[in-house]
Amino acid sequence: MKQNKLKALTDDELLEEAKKYKSINTYDALIFGFLIGIAIYTTVKNGFGLLTFLPLIYLPIAGKNKTKSKALENLLKERNLK
Repeated sequence: MKQNKLKALTDDELLEEAKKYKSINTYDALIFGFLIGIAIYTTVKNGFGLLTFLPLIYLPIAGKNKTKSKALENLLKERNLK
């Protein structure tokens, strides 16, 4: 969500978005850990291959979610909601 869209939200809506992003961060960590596990397993079992680099594909998605989460956190601090 863009910064302008976040600023247009009311305080209650902003707090709801914060709850959503908290769970998204948890899911990102779980997915990334799972992908790391797959990469380690396939590397040990078969050597280097396509699945070895699978976690690198997910990094931009997790980074984008982290950036949105930081923007939301900054806005919460601005409005003294956190």
